[in-house]
Amino acid sequence: MVPSAALEEHLYPLRADGGLLRTSPEFALKRVIAAGLPRVYEIGPCFRGREAGPWHGSEFLMLEWYRAGAALEDLAREATDLVDAVAVALGKPPLPWAHTTVRALVLAACGVDVARAAVADLSSHEADHTWDDAFFRRWVDSVEPSLRGALVVSGWPASQAALAAVRSDGDWPVARRFEIIVDGVELANAFEELVDGRELQRRFVQSNAARVASGEPPHPVDLDLIDAVGRMPPTSGIAVGIDRLVAVIEGWPGIARGRVPA
Repeated sequence: MVPSAALEEHLYPLRADGGLLRTSPEFALKRVIAAGLPRVYEIGPCFRGREAGPWHGSEFLMLEWYRAGAALEDLAREATDLVDAVAVALGKPPLPWAHTTVRALVLAACGVDVARAAVADLSSHEADHTWDDAFFRRWVDSVEPSLRGALVVSGWPASQAALAAVRSDGDWPVARRFEIIVDGVELANAFEELVDGRELQRRFVQSNAARVASGEPPHPVDLDLIDAVGRMPPTSGIAVGIDRLVAVIEGWPGIARGRVPA
């Protein structure tokens, strides 16, 4: 039970007994990093509402770890080594990894340069009112189904930074994050963590304004988290879906009930 379970506009925490079930251990682990412990991890259950499809569930197992002073490249090596170790433990060979960017993947699948694309360039669906709506629809409908192999995907749009830092010194601003994607299934999401409490507060306000505009209740603002983020040293963190990881390595068609072999 947590007082605040999410920042992102499209995350829907579950309520239970007057409180919220956590969507991840992120907020609590960041308070530990801010208190001075430089390396932390947790494996435990997480809960999210409105999760539908073969690779989603309202309850799932997550591994999350943070390292003060680590770069994203450090976590990428650790994460790919972890996936390979799980594969070997399950009697499979290590995966042949490739590094790429969101921009390259969208261009290859759709012929669209997301760094310069307008909403209409990405989607003509009437429900896509914002650039992010259009991007997500194109990503899910056209890009994800085309992905094959084991990928480390970086260069995500800055508007999708969530709690990640943003890099603005290139030809378009990008979030300092990467995802581990295997055969089109996201297994992990990593951030170079935001360490600016004022910016985090601004993102809470922005996300809640978008939620209210779409008819959703605002997320409770975690003031302890804002204070902790402002005291964190440079840190990188990553979350891995354990259920998805095992299912992908074993070649199962998903993690939803009825899709995992008995």
